[in-house]
Amino acid sequence: MNKFRLLDLFCGAGGAAMGYHRAGFEVVGVDIKPQPHYPFEFFQKDWHDALMTLGPLFDVIHASPPCQHYTVGKHIHNSGDRHPDLVALVRDALKQWQGQHRKPWVIENVPGAPLWSPVVLCGTMFGLKVFRHRLFESNPPLEQPTHGIHDGSTGAKDGYSTRARGRNGYICVAGHNFIREEAAEAMGIDWMKSRHELAQAIPPAYCEFIGKQLMRVLMKEAH
Repeated sequence: MNKFRLLDLFCGAGGAAMGYHRAGFEVVGVDIKPQPHYPFEFFQKDWHDALMTLGPLFDVIHASPPCQHYTVGKHIHNSGDRHPDLVALVRDALKQWQGQHRKPWVIENVPGAPLWSPVVLCGTMFGLKVFRHRLFESNPPLEQPTHGIHDGSTGAKDGYSTRARGRNGYICVAGHNFIREEAAEAMGIDWMKSRHELAQAIPPAYCEFIGKQLMRVLMKEAH
């Protein structure tokens, strides 16, 4: 049986992609910017154009639209309005795609993003040394793991980031105030080469967790 295929929109350097790969998917990435360290097949392309032209060839669509509009940092740097608010546009496009093809989709973003009934994932759920809360909205229901009390310090009320060094070794992977090697180890990433790539990435463990659930849905529908 051929592998199920997943199209990774707004893919960045491939944090989500590696998780889906580990869950068993064949992954293809799309980003408007070059991503020389993306670990799988990659197309430099507009997300909507890619969804319309490539989407029918895939079993799942994952989208991580730019998060800067919703981040805590926008309040500090007054930069949020300079970044696009794409979540609603992406959701509408994915729902249209799903209506045509009857297949799963996922939107990932940060706390504060207007996702509908999202699952919240945290690095502590996977034994990682980052909190790095991320939200996941999906058309098939997803499991919500237990979110325990954090054992480190946090630099934001909603847990978006942690201070550069928490009391128990938790680190912040945001901006440029971190050591690349430490951040890569904390997030479980060994192929990204720059702090910028890491600051924009999510730990692969998150989408491995999501991907295994999607795989079960697809396997059930295939039989």
